[in-house]
Parts: sequence; structure tokens; C-alpha cells
Amino acid sequence: MLSSLSIRNIVLIDKLDLNFEGGLSVLTGETGAGKSILLDSLALALGSRADVGLIRAGEEKGTVTAEFDLPVSHPVYKLLEDVDIEPGEPLILRRIISQDGRNKATLNDQSISASLLRAVGEELVEIHGQNAERGLLDAKGHRAVLDLYGRLGSEVKNVSRLFATWTKLKDQLEEAKSSLEAARVDEEYLRHVVQELEDINPIEGEEEELAQARAAFMHSEKIAEALQDAVKALTDNGGVEGKIRAATRAVERVVDKAEGKLSPVLDSLERAAIEMNEATMLIDAVSSDLDLDPAGVEHIEERLFSLRAAARKHKCEVSGLNKVLGEFRERLAKVEFGDAEVIRLTEEVSNARNKYEAAARELHEKRSTAAEKMDDAVMTELGPLKLGSARFQTSVQELQEESWSASGIDKVEFRIATNPGSNPGPLIKIASGGELSRFMLALKVVLAQSGSAPTLIFDEVDRGVGGATADAVGERLSRLATSLQVLVITHSPQVAAAGTSHLNIYKKFDGEATRTNVVRLSKEERQEEIARMLSGASITEEARAAAQSLMEG
Repeated sequence: MLSSLSIRNIVLIDKLDLNFEGGLSVLTGETGAGKSILLDSLALALGSRADVGLIRAGEEKGTVTAEFDLPVSHPVYKLLEDVDIEPGEPLILRRIISQDGRNKATLNDQSISASLLRAVGEELVEIHGQNAERGLLDAKGHRAVLDLYGRLGSEVKNVSRLFATWTKLKDQLEEAKSSLEAARVDEEYLRHVVQELEDINPIEGEEEELAQARAAFMHSEKIAEALQDAVKALTDNGGVEGKIRAATRAVERVVDKAEGKLSPVLDSLERAAIEMNEATMLIDAVSSDLDLDPAGVEHIEERLFSLRAAARKHKCEVSGLNKVLGEFRERLAKVEFGDAEVIRLTEEVSNARNKYEAAARELHEKRSTAAEKMDDAVMTELGPLKLGSARFQTSVQELQEESWSASGIDKVEFRIATNPGSNPGPLIKIASGGELSRFMLALKVVLAQSGSAPTLIFDEVDRGVGGATADAVGERLSRLATSLQVLVITHSPQVAAAGTSHLNIYKKFDGEATRTNVVRLSKEERQEEIARMLSGASITEEARAAAQSLMEG
């Protein structure tokens, strides 16, 4: 509930601190005393449009602070959790407006946007009056109000889930159709690319192997030249082998005369002959292994060129050609098998739609039943409120399929006809100010247990009525205040007498400026104020007695 309101430099208020209680609080005062200033100030703290015209003359800025005590289960905490704000307790909303047009909104001293402030305010307070646009006056919220009244939360949740499934499948179907259509347009190209890449048949790691083979061929030419030079050096002028044999024969002729001293020489020459023979054989072997076939290197060059040309064409590395081939095969498969996928998804979409429609139509029937019950309950409240000739109607109309939503297939709107024989119209457009407030009162009495902002404010709900009707208004406000905090601005003594607390609003000129102030009335002061409301400027004993009777009654 609203526990306190602090106002600084707003219109005729320079400084005002108010504490509020639960139950029914009445605010009274003479016309022009400043009751509307209080409402405008509170609305500012709840997110209404910031108007520099509200700043008190001669001041640079105006500030309004509203403090709320709420149960931890209140929906506003979930709202704040969703935007990553930990508000703590109590909940304090503050709005500061400046002459330069700047304005600031805070929640427990954390800066927030005006739109978030407005969303929070709508969860906390409903204002019903001449220019109110909150709560039940907004047709966009009528469907949710009816669902709360009919306790249809689980049905709405199920419909929302089925709608989400249907929507997701529709998106998948549209994507499949688009992909299939695009694939068909490109089918010839896709087949060409797939065939081209399949003909190339890229093999993992092939580029590296081919590059190494080409490099080896280039080296082979130099190796062959070197081996030829080596063979020439070994064979020119009789060759090294012949020279070793000649040297061996020369030593053998005198070996027996050297008393064994030449034996090591012969051994060394023999080893040299063997080594030379092995070197020659190795040179021959290496020469035989060298690949000097020009056709082979040409094949390598052509293969590398075709692989790298394909990679450039598809803007990838050679190693990525297989991935490209897979992607094109997948796109081609959408042409070849896309019809089956579209057929499958079409069937799933149809099934999902049928499930959603069945649940939504069941919800429609329950809404229609709840609407009839709510209409009867509201009509019961209208008679005592001097609206007996009016008709209240909850319109539950089926929407065209393109307008179906997660909330179902219905458009719900509260409509009224204030005169016999006239057609019901939108609530806000048909009723006059006083009638509208009484309609709101009747509705809130009926809906009180079904979910509401914890604080309701009625601005002159008793406009144009008196006597028994005013008594009925007061009785219903009292009944409503047993479960919600209710504030009512009133000119009716009958309504004022029904309050559990009474605030008097007055205006006073102090020699320098006119200021609006508010004072909480004691029991005796309440009697005097109600007597004034009964008799006017001159308060009589009869008026005091009547006031006492109203307060006791």
C-alpha cells in the first residue's frame, strides 16, 4: 500500500509530508483547495508525463516521493527482477522535474527510465477519475481482467504454450519453403558445382603431398647433375679404379722383397678398390631412383593448379574444398528431398494449429461464461449507485485468425449503455465523469478478490449523487477497503463519514504566497468538517448532529 507521500515545490505546495493508513481514507476540502494537486503529484511519482508547469513559481525544481509497503509476493518484484533491479523494502519512487526540462526518476535511489517508472506505477496504484487513463479504463487490459475474474490462469498459460509451438513450427515451415525455393532456382548451378568438385575429388592433405613431390622433382635435376659430375671425376683419364689396380700391381711386384712392410699398403689399396666399387654402385642406384619424367611433374602441376583454382573460386583454402562440397551437396539435397520436409512440417503446423484452436475455443467458452457472471455481478452493484437504468456488458468477440495471439482468439472489452434503448459502447467514451467513477467502483467491488493494484484512488466518485446513493457509494468503498487500500476525494458527507481516516485539504495565504496544505482530522474535527459539508459556510447544531449520526451509522 501507499504508506507516505512527500511533495516539494509542486504548484501551491512548498513542502508537504503525508502518511497514509490502510482501509478507506477520505480527502475533503473546499473547491479549489488543491485536491487535484495531490493527484497530479502522485501521478508524477507514478510515471505520468513531466510538465514543468507543475513546478512552484520561483523554484528551480519540484520533487515528489512516494513510499510503498508491499508483500514480497507482489507482482512488481517480478517485474523489477526481470530488468535486474533489486529494490529492497520499502519501495520508494521519486520523480524530480526541473525548469530546464530535465527530469529524473529513481527507484530506491537507483536511476530508472520513465517507462519503467510508469510500468511500476501501474502495478501499484489505480486512479479513477475525470482524466484517469489507468487500470480498467484501458481496453487492452480487459481480457486479463476477465481471465483473473474467471480464474482462467492455467487455461491461458496452456493456450500461450500451444501458440508458441504453433508459431515456431510456422517459422520453420516458412524457412524450409524459402530454402527449397532458393535451391530450385539454383538447382542447375548446384549440380554443376557438385559435379565439378566430385570430378576434382579433393583428398585430405593432398596439396601438401603434391607440393612436396614437385619440390622433390626440382631437386632431382640438381642431384642428377651432381652424380654425373661425380661419375665423370671417377672415370675420366682411366678412372680412379684403374689407377688403384695399377698401383696394386706395382706394389705386388716388390712385396716379397719388403719383408712384410708392404702388406698394409696392399690391404689399404684393396679396401679402396672395394669402397670405390660400392660408391659407384650407390651412385648408379640413386640415379636409377631419380624421377626425371617430365610427364610426371606436369601431372603434379596440373593437379595443384586445378585444386588451387577451385579453392580460389569458392574463396577457401584447398583443405576446405571437401567442406564446400558437403555444403553444396546439402543444398542440392534440399531440392531432392525438400518436398518431403515441407510436407512433414506442413502436417506438423496443421496439427499444432488445431491443438491451439481447440484450447483457445475452450478458453473462449469459459471466458464467455465468466463474462456473463461478471456482468450480473456488476449490474447488481449498479442499482444502488443510481445507475440502475445502465447496462454493463463484457464483450467477448472472436478475432480473425491473423489476429490470434498467445492470449487466445478473443477480443474482450467492457462496454456500457447509460440510457435505456441505447447500444453499449466503450466504457471510457460513454460514461460521464461521475458515472465513470461509479462504474469503476462497481467493477472494482466485483473484481476486488481477483487481482488489483494494492491502492485504488477515486476522484469524486460521488459526483452528482446524494442521499441513499451517496450512502451506497460509501458502503461499497468501505467494503472494497477491507481488502485494498482506498483513497477517495469526495464532496459527499455520506462518503466522508464512511472513512477510517480523514484528511482535510485547505488553501491559505500567509501574506507572501498562497499555499495548499493537508491536515489529518481527529474525530471531533471530522464531525466539524462533515457538518460543514452538510450545511455550507454556516455550521449549525443540526448539521453537527447530522454529522454525528452519519459517523455513527
